[in-house]
Amino acid sequence: MERYLKENFGEVKPKNSSEEALQRWRKLCWIVKNPKRRFRFTANLSKRFEARAIQRSNQEKFRIAVLVSQAALQFIQGITYTAPKEVKAAGFQICADELGSIVEGHKVKKLEVHGGVKGIAEKLSTSVAYGIDTAEDSLNQRKEIYGINKFIESQVRGFWLFVWEALQDLTLMILAVCAFVSLIVGITTEGWPKGAHDGLGIVASILLVVFVTATSDYKQSLQFKDLDKEKKKIRVQVTRNGYRQKISIYDLLPGDIVHLAIGDQVPADGLFVSGYSMLINESSLTGESEPVNVNAENPFLLSGTKVQDGSCKMLVTTVGMRTQWGKLLGTLSEGGDDETPLQVKLNGVATIIGKIGLFFAVITFAVLVQGLFSHKLQEGSHWSWCGDDALEILEYFAVAVTIVVVAVPEGLPLAVTLSLAFAMKKMMNDKALIRHLAACETMGSATSICSDKTGTLTTNHMTVVKACICGEIREVSSSMEMSSFCSGIPDSAVKMLLQSIFNNTGGEVVKNEKNKIEILGTPTETALLEFGLLLGGDFQAQQQALKIAKLEPFNSVKKRMSIVLELPGGGFRVHCKGGAEIILAACDKVINLNGEVVPLDEASINHLKDIIELFANEALRTLCLAYMELGSEFSAENPIPSEGYTCIGIVGIKDPVRPGVKESVAVCQSAGITVRMVTGDNINTAKAIARECGILTDKGIAIEGPEFRKKTEEELRELIPQIQVMARSSPLDKHTLVKHLRTTLEEVVAVTGDGTNDAPALHEADIGLAMGIAGTEVAKESADVIILDDNFSTIVTVAKWGRSVYLNIQKFVQFQLTVNVVALIVNFSSACLTGNTPLTAVQLLWVNMIMDTLGALALATEPPNDDLMKRPPVGRKGNFISNVMWRNILGQSFYQFTVIWYLQTAGKTVFHLDGPGSDLILNTLIFNSFVFCQVFNEISSREMEKINVFKGILNNYVFVAVLTCTVFFQIIIIEFLGTFANTYPLTLPQWFISVSLGFLGMPIAAAIKMIPV
Repeated sequence: MERYLKENFGEVKPKNSSEEALQRWRKLCWIVKNPKRRFRFTANLSKRFEARAIQRSNQEKFRIAVLVSQAALQFIQGITYTAPKEVKAAGFQICADELGSIVEGHKVKKLEVHGGVKGIAEKLSTSVAYGIDTAEDSLNQRKEIYGINKFIESQVRGFWLFVWEALQDLTLMILAVCAFVSLIVGITTEGWPKGAHDGLGIVASILLVVFVTATSDYKQSLQFKDLDKEKKKIRVQVTRNGYRQKISIYDLLPGDIVHLAIGDQVPADGLFVSGYSMLINESSLTGESEPVNVNAENPFLLSGTKVQDGSCKMLVTTVGMRTQWGKLLGTLSEGGDDETPLQVKLNGVATIIGKIGLFFAVITFAVLVQGLFSHKLQEGSHWSWCGDDALEILEYFAVAVTIVVVAVPEGLPLAVTLSLAFAMKKMMNDKALIRHLAACETMGSATSICSDKTGTLTTNHMTVVKACICGEIREVSSSMEMSSFCSGIPDSAVKMLLQSIFNNTGGEVVKNEKNKIEILGTPTETALLEFGLLLGGDFQAQQQALKIAKLEPFNSVKKRMSIVLELPGGGFRVHCKGGAEIILAACDKVINLNGEVVPLDEASINHLKDIIELFANEALRTLCLAYMELGSEFSAENPIPSEGYTCIGIVGIKDPVRPGVKESVAVCQSAGITVRMVTGDNINTAKAIARECGILTDKGIAIEGPEFRKKTEEELRELIPQIQVMARSSPLDKHTLVKHLRTTLEEVVAVTGDGTNDAPALHEADIGLAMGIAGTEVAKESADVIILDDNFSTIVTVAKWGRSVYLNIQKFVQFQLTVNVVALIVNFSSACLTGNTPLTAVQLLWVNMIMDTLGALALATEPPNDDLMKRPPVGRKGNFISNVMWRNILGQSFYQFTVIWYLQTAGKTVFHLDGPGSDLILNTLIFNSFVFCQVFNEISSREMEKINVFKGILNNYVFVAVLTCTVFFQIIIIEFLGTFANTYPLTLPQWFISVSLGFLGMPIAAAIKMIPV
């Protein structure tokens, strides 16, 4: 079976599956009772095709818009515009449609007519410096005129729609027809109510199956809805009432001033106000991967696009469904998630068993009908047929159809979704947001985790604790006096240091609404700005004193940030900061203790390198700050020089290891998961932190990115298994490492990332883990899981839940296949050997519900335990239906079949049954014993290898509730619903024996587990 599944259903990957693979397995699933239910949680390929068509249309539309706007600059004159009365009455001078046409149509001429970006800001009653007024009346007027930044979402489907979908089951429809015919024939021949019992029994069973199924599906859909809401929570920085603040993108309004940085998603259509090096990736909107430069000449920013490089202030002009992104989003979301490999595999299992079941059902029906014909031939009444004969054939047909109901395990693929939905909801409480269903199950097979250092293994709360200025090391603390730190350091050096800190920064020092100073920016920027404020610096004064000529934001490839300032007396100065040894290598001068700029000789270089190593060995992040005078010939088009700098100083930033990380790493290692640290930091800092976390061992290797890049394929094959730390790595190094681990070593790799440049590695990995706090929107978009608290311990929790999901589904499959095998063989063999079946259509429907919906609820929602992290990972090549499972299935099936067959052949003698009702009592005993075999087998299935199956059973309330309900309803069916379910009330000894036969399955299951496989 495993080979068949791999050949036919194994092409679907956890992510990035081809559409051919997705189409292929659908075609192979031709025995499907209810397509609407079976394929509910699979990708809608037609909607995806529609979304791509819209993207192509957008690409063409924007290309034409740019060409037309360029032509319009030369030819169109005299454009006039008058705002509608209601817009003027609300205090604005431009309507939503006009704004939309300017930005979406890239109409430069129209923008000029309105007075450029500043003119648009005035007409929107906003200020590019202070933002919009947040008075409630003003905000309400804005919403009324321009709309809100929300998109049309698919309606929450009501409970009755799920009931209707559950009724679409083909086999249930056939049974409903059988019930209807049975009612008519029964009432005609035997009258009301006696003749209606069989028909009403089937109807009641169908309704019970439908309502239980619909309830389970409805609750599942609500869980997915909640998770979808969490996925869409994006916050952006805006200026309102002159204060910087973070708000949800859904609260944005036209006129808002949004601050965008590298990795952000553009939250609405708008116009570029000011900024540097803005590169926008519009592929999500147009499918075009080539980034677009956005500046004062091309100021148009479109909702849904991503900031690939640079930073800027943006004026929001159009929101919500008026944007192209709003129109595309609806179609994109309808495309749905790719189905998971496990879903596809279990569809394959369902298809195989369905074919076998269909074959047995046809044979059973043929044998039963042939038996009836033989009986009538013997009696010589084969030419005379009555209503009873018709009812008997109808009952045979119903039994055959019900065998198909039981044999086609429709619940298998849906159990995956149920288990994943349950796990995703629980993981949300554990600070992990699953973006793609497949990630949840893949994480259970992970064999390797490549983790960032900063913010994941460390707290990301950074402070400057040491600084080396003019060659002297000084301790830094929040309680220190400025004069004590600066004593002995020349004023010129301190002045240059403050100019570098406050100008060459991606952060800001602002006053919040409570008039308190607040530092905004990444933790590294915040630490440096705090240091600058401790030294008595004034952020606003420094920023206003000099004009910025060019800025290159930090990115993980260059490992540096540079800014060119225009000096008041003429000329330019460039400030640069970044990885200490990288910037030091670009310096050829240094400021000495007298404040003089002197050449860097070998002794000075070695002294500074020793200081960097000293800081790094204390697990401090090291940054070097440097500057260079450029003269007056520099222009913004020129590249910023990469060498010839003067070293101002080196700072050591402390970023403590997170509590619990060392324990989490140890848990991973005991679970057979290798943890590697991949960081852009100095190698000594990385090694110190890695040792503290327990990642770097005596047998492990720490390597730098530049050295890693030089290795040949053969060397990498030997080296990669031993690498535990990679320092000074670029995003490409990370991508190469992940690719080799996945392809050459066939590992299942999880990778963490927070920056825009991490997107390729996150995409390449089996599971991409983005950071919820430090991560950019681009990283989150490429990831499969978002770690909401940026904590490594949460990654371990995700791995534990992933293993739990995989194991739970294996347990459920083992349980369901056992019921399948027994029900099929019992009914088929009885039909062939005795001419009738011990289990009726109504009884089989009840068994189907026990093993399908209720079984899935009980076994697929088992919470994880710590023992899961003490076993080796499944890895890439593990068989889903393992030898252990086959051993348990066959052993338990043999026992159950033996019990049922013994009761059928010797039951009357054992229980001293005779008289006209003996057959009914015997069949009731068989049915009751069969159900209790399933009840106790369900308990045995909680553990596939361990003998103790009761450990933690009371912690799983769902399991206990399902088991209790099953037993309770079984008693009701036997004792009170005999007329409808073809049962007869049993005596206490009969109850005791049938329950004991079920219970005996547990010690037998324990004995079977001792058989080695």
